[in-house]
Amino acid sequence: MTSQPGFIQVGALAEGFAPNSNILPATADLAGRDLRLQFSDGSSLALEFLAADTLRTTSGEHAYRASSVRDGIYFVDYCGGENGASSTSLVLDLRRGLATSVTGTLPGERETRVDAFTRVERGDELTSVRASFRHGVIAHGAAAAPTVDATALHAPTTELIGMRNLYIYSETERYEHIYLNEHFYAWQCLEGAEQGLADVDRCHCFRIDEQLYLFVWREKVIPTLGVVMIDLARMKTDGKIIGYQGDSFDAVSNFPVGAQAEVINITRYPQRLKVDGRGRRLGRES
Repeated sequence: MTSQPGFIQVGALAEGFAPNSNILPATADLAGRDLRLQFSDGSSLALEFLAADTLRTTSGEHAYRASSVRDGIYFVDYCGGENGASSTSLVLDLRRGLATSVTGTLPGERETRVDAFTRVERGDELTSVRASFRHGVIAHGAAAAPTVDATALHAPTTELIGMRNLYIYSETERYEHIYLNEHFYAWQCLEGAEQGLADVDRCHCFRIDEQLYLFVWREKVIPTLGVVMIDLARMKTDGKIIGYQGDSFDAVSNFPVGAQAEVINITRYPQRLKVDGRGRRLGRES
């Protein structure tokens, strides 16, 4: 009899992903630049990229990593917040002057240990990992931010729904994703540190450009937030995963991830049939 696969902490996952990872190289393109993001909710964020790995915001200086999946489009990620249990990930499209911010927060130990049935009774989501999203425009230096046109901003998309994709993160780490609907996706580890594990988790997807997506997931068993760019033109992903280093909730692991991608197949559901009172088919619903 085979043993039951066990869930592991994110720190152990990071160790499995690290050797010969398929992440993109960090870029210093943003060093020396000042950007101001004006979001559709009226909030703003000033970014001073002091160096290739250090930026300043109103909350202080942060170590960051920037990568570029496509020319002129950058993924920027840094940690911040109380005990480092939160992070900010940014998509900066300098070509079109558009930006999206993802702020993620890990739950504390007490909230993590609330069982699933109690969460259902309370009307809460099954995952205790939180994420908030803001979409807006980019101004350079002291220039006034352009007017925020909500119709032009990055927006949620259903374009991934029905896809079954393979992601190769390294020579030893392979995963499968199935995008079920606007709210959930299924994953399983085919090879690697989590081999044999699978689950269905909460997710969010935004269209950044043609065949380019920002995909975010929030796991419910082990507190985990994943934020990745998926480029189906280049068949490449790059982003990050954040969670706790171990069982003590006193240290966070925030590490880059990147994969070579392959679309295995795409499921298209047929339209529902219309029937009369006797159950006879009348044709397809429009």
